[in-house]
Amino acid sequence: MPHYATLPRKLLVVRVIFPNRKPAMSIRRRLLRSRALRRSEVIGICRFSYPALGGFQRVHDSIEDRSAFLYADARLDERFRLFEAFTLPSLRAQTDQDFKFLIVIGENFPADRLAQLRALTDDIPQVVIQAHPPKRHRTVMAEAINSIRQKHRYSLQFRLDDDDAVGVGFVAALRRSLRQCHGVFPENHLMAIDFVNGYNARAGLTGIEAEASQRLFVSAGLAIAFRPGSHLTVMNFGHHEVWRHMPVLTRLDADMWIRGANDHNDSGEDIARHVVPLTPEEEAKFGQAFGVSADAVRAIWRGGPGSG
Repeated sequence: MPHYATLPRKLLVVRVIFPNRKPAMSIRRRLLRSRALRRSEVIGICRFSYPALGGFQRVHDSIEDRSAFLYADARLDERFRLFEAFTLPSLRAQTDQDFKFLIVIGENFPADRLAQLRALTDDIPQVVIQAHPPKRHRTVMAEAINSIRQKHRYSLQFRLDDDDAVGVGFVAALRRSLRQCHGVFPENHLMAIDFVNGYNARAGLTGIEAEASQRLFVSAGLAIAFRPGSHLTVMNFGHHEVWRHMPVLTRLDADMWIRGANDHNDSGEDIARHVVPLTPEEEAKFGQAFGVSADAVRAIWRGGPGSG
């Protein structure tokens, strides 16, 4: 043991209490941080056939051409079926109901379809529908998020396509991750939370076909936590590039996302290549994990959107 008695008293105190460390956080700052963590907000966002300037793989010559493509009856029927089958049930089933979910549409969204959208989401108080004029995709989505954001709270944000779903514990797991890893924030403004376990799935007349998948940085399984006061949003970062800009917490929780496959997948990726029909036992598991009912899926496809 070192013989500290030979050291000057002042030097001894400094070395023992603060060995190469920053001064301790004040009690007031600790209380403020603890309060902010407890009052964190969760915001999800979905682009529902919004005619953005850019943001699509398919190229159109004008906004009118893009709107005509997006609002074609056959395409909208499919989007509504998938939204009703996958996305909305998973939001209703969240174990933590303290969140907001933005649905961004165009100002020229057909009136009858807007009524249909309101009817489907009327029983989900977390849903906020916003209509916007054509703008750059990431710009308008960030503006939408910031319009409902609470400045002095930690903000946990995620994005879904209109054929995606999240596990019933997704919102709760986001808040739990923030509490567990809040120590990254003194030196970072943001942190990504990446759930790597989920399913690729296709819905249809016979029910659900799916394939288990383990993959990094799937947009449906990714969220970003922002420190209070930040003006950045989840839309400032491509989901495959977040690791270049921030610390990432990789979570191995089971059954945390569904990535929907359909005839209009914009990614150009064949994610339904290996899906197989779910067994009755697997259908029950899907219901428990995501709030997604195979019987409701079959009813929706038999009777059209709104039949589930």
